[in-house]
Amino acid sequence: MKMKVIAMMVAGMLSLSVTFAQELPRKVQNVELLDLDGKPAKLPYFGEKNLMIFYVDPDRHKQNEDFTFELEENHRAQGDNIYGFGIMNLKDAPMIPNGMARSMAKKRTEKNGATVLADQERTLSSAWKLGDCNNQFVLMIVSKEGELVFLRKGVLSEADKEAFYKTIDKYR
Repeated sequence: MKMKVIAMMVAGMLSLSVTFAQELPRKVQNVELLDLDGKPAKLPYFGEKNLMIFYVDPDRHKQNEDFTFELEENHRAQGDNIYGFGIMNLKDAPMIPNGMARSMAKKRTEKNGATVLADQERTLSSAWKLGDCNNQFVLMIVSKEGELVFLRKGVLSEADKEAFYKTIDKYR
């Protein structure tokens, strides 16, 4: 009896992962978040360029630090058709006041010129049906046609990185 239950659970988990994998690519819509001054802002270049989005829980902003450093150094994700930016998932970082997180990000972006938005209510993860993003670094690619074509959460494996580079090369 135990084996039958375990087999059913494994089969269920496999079917869920296959279903999730089949969800991509899927159409997504532009959403309204906040800029670092707390003013409403839509996703930049949505529908105009392919987007590389880092959706990051501030509690885990260093989760894939080696990978993001590598991206900056090797420029493999850059191209005329790609626009990369970050979104802070503030709802999943309740110990960090939203205003403080935006202020810290603003100081950092003044130095590096990066675009960072703030998601205070899980607007993006809800609208795009990303599931649980708490304590996770989420890496996404959205085509200029508005399709989510790449999605990984958490610590990126070598296979995840290879899949990312293979996907981003198609959209550069």
